[in-house]
Amino acid sequence: MQTKKYYFALYKPYDMLSQFSREENSTAKTLLDLDFVFPKDVYPIGRLDRDSEGLLLLSNDKALVHKMLHPDNHVAKTYYAQVEGEIHEKALTQLRQGVQIKLDTGFYTTKPAGAEKIETPILPERVPPIRERKNKPTSWVEMKLHEGKNRQVRKMLAGVGFPVLRLVRVQIGGILLAEMKIGQVNELPAQCLFF
Repeated sequence: MQTKKYYFALYKPYDMLSQFSREENSTAKTLLDLDFVFPKDVYPIGRLDRDSEGLLLLSNDKALVHKMLHPDNHVAKTYYAQVEGEIHEKALTQLRQGVQIKLDTGFYTTKPAGAEKIETPILPERVPPIRERKNKPTSWVEMKLHEGKNRQVRKMLAGVGFPVLRLVRVQIGGILLAEMKIGQVNELPAQCLFF
């Protein structure tokens, strides 16, 4: 008997791990803390760091998971990043060309990425809110990547002198965060996941 395939989009909250298992002696929230019970064998496709928020896809379709995570398929991911300071064209040009970042395995030069300064996007308020300094302006950048190294967007922006205050993933392939609320889960039709 063939197992039913499930596909979900989640607006992952800030300060939540992208996993179902709880770590020993940890008070960190996990996907088990959502007001939604996922079917058995459904797992996140990729991840979002604990201090990042936004679109996370989950499924039990192993072929789809492989397709989405394999680097040869170049599935685009789009992020909105609120950064400290007023980002300028020189920094955006560096981001577009590639930035050297430090990984556990050594230094790595990122592949060219999309990087544009944007107006403040309409997003739900983060809980807890960002602590902004009155004497330090902030700005927003849209980043589009076709790779996913550990904490890559944060490292890229810090590498050009603009530390990230808030990071929200708003799109994976053709799937949009759109007007989802924080913690909301939507079941998706299978055809919209095949890029």
